[in-house]
Formats: sequence, structure tokens, C-alpha cells
Amino acid sequence: MKQFAVLVALMGACPGASADVFAVFREQDGSTNWQYVANTSASLLILILLVVLVFLIRAHLRAKRSNQALTEIKETLEERVEQRTEVLQQTAEQLRQREAYIASIVNSMPVMLIGLNEQLEVTQWNRTAEDITGRPFDDVKGMNLWKAYPAITLSEEQVRDVLVSGETGHLKHTQQGQYSFDITLYRLRDHDDTGVVILVSDITRQVNAENKVAERDKLSALGELASAMAYDISLPVNSIFQHVSSARERIEASELDEVKEYLLPEVDVVGRNARQAGAIVDNLLNLARSHHDTKQRADVPALMDRSIALASELFIDAEGLAFGDIAIDRQYAASLPQIHCLPDELVQVFTRLLRSAFYALKDREAATGEPRIGIGIERYVESLWIRLEHNGACLSASEQVEIFEPYFLSSEQDGRYPVEHRLSYPHFIITEHHGGHLAVTSDEQLGTCFNIQLPL
Repeated sequence: MKQFAVLVALMGACPGASADVFAVFREQDGSTNWQYVANTSASLLILILLVVLVFLIRAHLRAKRSNQALTEIKETLEERVEQRTEVLQQTAEQLRQREAYIASIVNSMPVMLIGLNEQLEVTQWNRTAEDITGRPFDDVKGMNLWKAYPAITLSEEQVRDVLVSGETGHLKHTQQGQYSFDITLYRLRDHDDTGVVILVSDITRQVNAENKVAERDKLSALGELASAMAYDISLPVNSIFQHVSSARERIEASELDEVKEYLLPEVDVVGRNARQAGAIVDNLLNLARSHHDTKQRADVPALMDRSIALASELFIDAEGLAFGDIAIDRQYAASLPQIHCLPDELVQVFTRLLRSAFYALKDREAATGEPRIGIGIERYVESLWIRLEHNGACLSASEQVEIFEPYFLSSEQDGRYPVEHRLSYPHFIITEHHGGHLAVTSDEQLGTCFNIQLPL
């Protein structure tokens, strides 16, 4: 094709030639042999077409080879794209599974997990946080922590300190008898979305279990101590009682008229005190045994009567006042249900309250009428209410608070409530062992009243 183009160009470049190019097509007479011209033209045209056909065939073969190469390249690219797509799909599925696995772990955690960014805005909020706060993640996302959860026991300064220092922080928040929380804060590095993660663990059950173990050990030691003390006290008490009985018999058998009238009352006082000491020993033994009891159904009025009888044996003042001499007004409602309780422990509680009333009546300065104790037991809704009131010496406002506190928790100020008259152990039995409440009110006009609420 290139050669043909060169030939045409050369022919066109010689317009000035004077030779007759059609001389070969003329006859001898000068006329043109058009048949020959036509045959020659057709031959040339055929040759040209053949040349063009050759070039077209070559171009077709080249195009075919190129198309085949392109087809192979296309197939290779498609295969690679499919492989890459499959790998990407597998990777995306793995990422989705891992994300779902991590989200499942976070949402299944029994602790609150809260994520915050640098501006202390919520970026993570697991299901436990939703359950405790009652707010779904979509509502608190991007919100300030203290607007999203105002009740959280953390300050902004504490979170800022962890955010700035990068050190893990551990905090504990406890409300005695209600809840205990273990709070952990740690900083996430090289991450823009979350700056601080807060874990809030509810360790109330753990703390209660640990307290119960410690309480059991203490009560066991207390029971052992009470048993040992009762045994040690019983030996001299029995000896005193035997000698007093023997001395009384000898005095009665003697002929000491005037001296006998003086000695016999004194011996009776010693004997009465020995019997009182024996009752105290028996009470100590009952206290020691009560720590090993299991809860059972019991009638509270019967336990109260038992406590009154025990108080009559225990509380006798050498100066003249005896618990048996105090007027007791019992008001028990009819058809009271039994409660699930530790009977011996409740007897100890009632006895200690009666003891407190006894000494308040003994110490009263301005007596108004005869010493009196009123006891009421009634049912209200799903609780049993026990009221024990007396007209003895009143408690001040500070004494009404300190009377239920352990001795080591009191202040060192003058005038603190004496340890021998405190009721921290009865308060512990009512609140911890029976899930109830024990409170006191005291007024000069109305007197002092202890109120016990026991759930049914």
C-alpha cells in the first residue's frame, strides 16, 4: 500500500512531461483502442484490489491477534477482579463477624461500658448501660456524659485527670447496706473517636458475700467467746450460790436472834444476785447457740413474752427497782401471722430493747407517774410492726443517732452515748439478718419509742 502511494505521488509530481501516456493504447491510424484501455484498467484495478486485499487480510490478522490478546487480557483481568472481589467479600465478612463478635462481647458484659471522646461525649454505650440508665444508645450518642447519665458517681475532674495523665484510674463507691460499685477508667491511645473508657461494675453481691463471710467468722468468734465467758462465770456463780444456800441454812439453825434478822436479808440479796448472774450465764449460752440456728416460722408475740420473762430474771437493781415491778401494757393484734425469722436472735433484740427501757426508767429524773412500758404488735400491709415505748429518761438528738452505731464509729466528743447502752447489735440483727428496720423517737412529752418493721 505504501509503494502504491509512492507511485501515484511520483506520477503526480511530473505534470510537465510531454510524452503521451496513452500512446500505447492507440492504433496505427491514431485512433484509441478503448477495449485495450478497458482491459488494462481492469487489470490494474484488480491488481490494486489484490494489493488492498492483502493489506486488509494482514490488518485483519493483526486485529485478530490483537483482539485475542485483549480477550486474554480481559479474561485475566476479570479473573483477577473476581479473585479480588472474593477476597474483599471474605475480608468484609470476617470484619463483620469480628465486629459482631466484639459488639456481642461488649453488650454481654455484666458491667456498664461507656466510651467518651476528647470532649467527654458518649461514643460507646453497651446494653448493660442501657438497662441501668433506661436510655438507648441512639438517644445518648454524642451527648455529654453527665447529661446522659446524671446519677453517675464520677466528676468531670476525675475523668479529665485520666484523659490527661493516661494512667488507669480505680474508684469505689459504696452506700452501706444498699450498693457497691467498682469504677475503672482508662485512656485509649491512637484513636480519635474514643478518648476514655469507663467500666462500672456492680459488686454489691460480692461485697455482701464477703461481708457475710466476715460476719459469720465474727459471730462464730462471738459465740465461742460467749460460751467461754458463760462457762467461766458459771463456776464462781454456782460456788457462790451453794455457799449462800449453806450459809442460810446454818444461820437459820443458829440462835443468833438479832444478828439473824440482819444476816438473812443480806444472804437473800446475795442469793438473788447469784440467781441473776445465773440467768445472765444462761442468756449468754442462748446467744452463743443462736448463731448456729436456721430461720423458722415463729409467733412474734410469744417471742416478746419470752423476752419479758427473761428480762424479769436479768434486770434487777440492787437499789430497789426490778424489771418485774414495771407495769407493762401489752397490745397484741389478733390473728397475727407467723414470720420467717431466727427466734433466738429476735429474743435477744427484744431483751436488749427492754434492757434499754429498764435503765432509762431507772435513770429518769423527773418521774411522771409510775414507770411504764408499752408494747404493741400489729400487721400493716405486708409487714409486722412492733412498738416498744417507755416513759423513762429521753434521748437527745445526738444520742438517737449514736444509739445504733458501733462504739468504734462514734466521735471522741464528750457526752457520747455509753457503749453499754448502745443497740448496734440489735440494729444489725433486724436490718441484716431479717431485712427489716429499727428506729427510735424520743420526746419529753411523748416519751421514747422504738419501732421495728419486719417484712412478712
